[in-house]
Amino acid sequence: MNDSKIALVIIDMINDFQFKNGKILAEKAKILARNISSLKAECSSKKIPVIYINDHYKLWQANLNKILEYCTNPISSPILQYIQPHTTDYFLIKPKHSIFYGTALTILLQQLNVKTLILTGLAGNICVLFSANDAYMREYNLIIPKDCIASNSDEDNKFAIEMMQNVLKANICEHSDLIT
Repeated sequence: MNDSKIALVIIDMINDFQFKNGKILAEKAKILARNISSLKAECSSKKIPVIYINDHYKLWQANLNKILEYCTNPISSPILQYIQPHTTDYFLIKPKHSIFYGTALTILLQQLNVKTLILTGLAGNICVLFSANDAYMREYNLIIPKDCIASNSDEDNKFAIEMMQNVLKANICEHSDLIT
């Protein structure tokens, strides 16, 4: 993996899963968490920035500890153990589906001189897809490890991946393809 001008973005993996179909998505997130953790370790070893962008859960504070505390429960704990942010990681909150809408992400990416985004997280057919669309419109290159995103429905996830590949020109791969 070329480490210049790349950032790993982890979307909505710090999650309480307390919503309709939350248990279904949590089961999928358990698998994702391991894959994202491996990819994150590789990125960290190559000094590739890791950026967590998360829903704010009406706390409206970009306070990682408060959001972790809010989201920790028996369903989320097995996931959170794999994807805990480190002190060197960036953490932003988002008010809506896209990682760009109402966030400081654009400025952060400019400061880091990032041109390529590796998008991972939940939900593939909503937040990841909307974020990929906004990234594409901002002329970022996209890498989507398909085993690092999930949606409530496998069918919806497959459609989102196809859209990102065919319309947004994303490089679709497995997370292991990015680990050397």
